[in-house]
Amino acid sequence: MYFAGDDGNNNNHRLYVLENESADPLSGNWNYKGKVSDPSDKWAIDGSVFTFSKNLYIVRSGWEGDKNGQQDIYIAKMKNPWTIDGERVRISSAVYDWERHGDLNDANNPPHVNVNEGPQILKHKKKFYLIYSASGCWTENYSLGMLTFTGKKNLLDSSLWLKSPQPVFHQSPENGVYAPGHNSFFKSPDGKEDWILYHANSAPAQGCGKFRSPRAQRFTWNKKGIPYFGEPVKAGISIKAPGQKQF
Repeated sequence: MYFAGDDGNNNNHRLYVLENESADPLSGNWNYKGKVSDPSDKWAIDGSVFTFSKNLYIVRSGWEGDKNGQQDIYIAKMKNPWTIDGERVRISSAVYDWERHGDLNDANNPPHVNVNEGPQILKHKKKFYLIYSASGCWTENYSLGMLTFTGKKNLLDSSLWLKSPQPVFHQSPENGVYAPGHNSFFKSPDGKEDWILYHANSAPAQGCGKFRSPRAQRFTWNKKGIPYFGEPVKAGISIKAPGQKQF
């Protein structure tokens, strides 16, 4: 279990890991294994671990240096679930206008608008994607972007990660959904459906605090194997549950 934490000073935010030797996560003991960091030991949040070609990797959001000003997405290979093997590699930073929404003059929010965070890996057949959140979470423009791995083997080659020029999931004023982001994915119980889980607000100017709520909806794939997330569903609308038969 991976989590981010600090000592009360945001500049010291790092990733940490707990381990449970039990096959059932609801039994056994969760033991603290320590900090998960590469040699640079820089600020980091939103860690996610996955397997590719029998090797373990971690993606997360982090700072290039020691000063708050830009959050980028990094990837690193791992020796084991609690130890990074070698240096981190930056594979995404905010380059498009839709990734940079924010208000530098708002004293209540972090002093940056160049945000890429919340990376999640999405696999489909032979396709390999990374879905991430962009812009300030306190804005209505918080949205999801996508990187496509165009290579075959070397995930640590940043030139092989192609960024989509437009967000793949964004606000829908018509449906009363604002700032959708920070997602994860899951399959229906029968394994036949793909679902996205994310959080969003139901009105503008609600920030990234107590007004956010978790939401889930099904998504599909086009003929080229690219995910299609559609529009965020309006709160209160009844939808078919994951794997539930339609009568």
